[in-house]
Amino acid sequence: MSNRSDPMNRRHMLKLGGGATGLLLGTPAIAQTRYAPPTGVDTGAVQDGRIDFPNWRSDADPRTAAPPAPLPPDQRVGFAVVGLGRLSLEELLPAFGECRMARPVALVSGTPDKLRTVARQYGIAEAACYDYASFDRIRDNPDVKVVYIVLPNGMHREFVERAAAAGKHVLCEKPMANSAEEARSMIRACETARVRLMVAYRIQYESYNLAALRLVRGGDLGRLVGMTAVNVQTVAQNGTEQWRHKKAMAGGGALPDIGLYCLNTARFLSGEEPIWIQATLFNPSGDPRYAEVEETISFTLRFPSGFMANCLTSYGARDDKYQRLNFATATIDMPNAYKYEGQELYVSRNREGRNQRENIILPQKNQFAEEIDHMAECVLQGRVPRTPGEEGLQDHVIMEAIYRSAASAQSVTLQPQPRSDMFRTLPEGLG
Repeated sequence: MSNRSDPMNRRHMLKLGGGATGLLLGTPAIAQTRYAPPTGVDTGAVQDGRIDFPNWRSDADPRTAAPPAPLPPDQRVGFAVVGLGRLSLEELLPAFGECRMARPVALVSGTPDKLRTVARQYGIAEAACYDYASFDRIRDNPDVKVVYIVLPNGMHREFVERAAAAGKHVLCEKPMANSAEEARSMIRACETARVRLMVAYRIQYESYNLAALRLVRGGDLGRLVGMTAVNVQTVAQNGTEQWRHKKAMAGGGALPDIGLYCLNTARFLSGEEPIWIQATLFNPSGDPRYAEVEETISFTLRFPSGFMANCLTSYGARDDKYQRLNFATATIDMPNAYKYEGQELYVSRNREGRNQRENIILPQKNQFAEEIDHMAECVLQGRVPRTPGEEGLQDHVIMEAIYRSAASAQSVTLQPQPRSDMFRTLPEGLG
């Protein structure tokens, strides 16, 4: 119908509301006559720089999570990502999109066309792109507060020490280095430069493993008696072309790459350090992929409380990243415990005379974003990271003992530590 035949034609609209726009949007008075004003349940309120909504569901449903409260981009901590391999491109750089306190501001790569492409994708200035030879120029970039080392293990020491010399805080991928000796040197370099050093143990920032930690430390399930940890995956037949199969670059095979998750999580959950180790390894005969590093290694750790962890890691078995915790009065099963996503947690116990298995469902958080934001928060607040260099060093000490046991076919003993959580701090409320 045209405006000519409509009693409420354009001329009437102009008289009533200043035109069609005026009628549709209106003055506050007109708008309030057409739409019910919102209440605080829907608008929420600003409190301490955050938007807070009151609960809108009944007690039958869980509360929804609070909306994120990211820092403005110019207040976030700037990170330089060193190494543009699979982990950086598939996980880390996308994770910055979920960070609240951190942002990527520089890139380092030895492949020029890849460096240019990724810089365009993430809006990184050409002047903030470096190759490995020019890396030290990063000291002149005030936007870079943290350098994230995502290189093959054998390169970690050099670039951690160069980053520290440039006056930058350092987040280093695990394993920390190729040896305990290298790890000690990295710690000294960061201490001398008075910069923070954090090892990227993402599991210690992952929601389901943190829930398991609270169950272990809470005591309601009784003493933690044992743990079964499996982290296995396969590699292609052309594996000799990968840096992971070269000892100088990787430091070892399945153990430092993926078995480290079993080892570190056993230490993290229990808060203890092993005092007895028994290990054995296997390499397929004639397979060039394992001329320098191991395919499969199994190891048992005994801790001062009597807690025992049985761990298996391999490059020769189909992908499985599973852990089970056995308590005096319950069992926890965690499929996908060490994966990048898809964690699950089941608690089995006796309730009112019946066996019950409870599925604990948690909001899924990006564990890479969580660990990156933790490092950013430590820089902003001048705090020591929860997983400092000393935590990485201790894993190297234990892995070297595992290798000694496997080589000698004998058990190895380690000195007990004077207190629990000797090399790390825990989330607030658990430390």
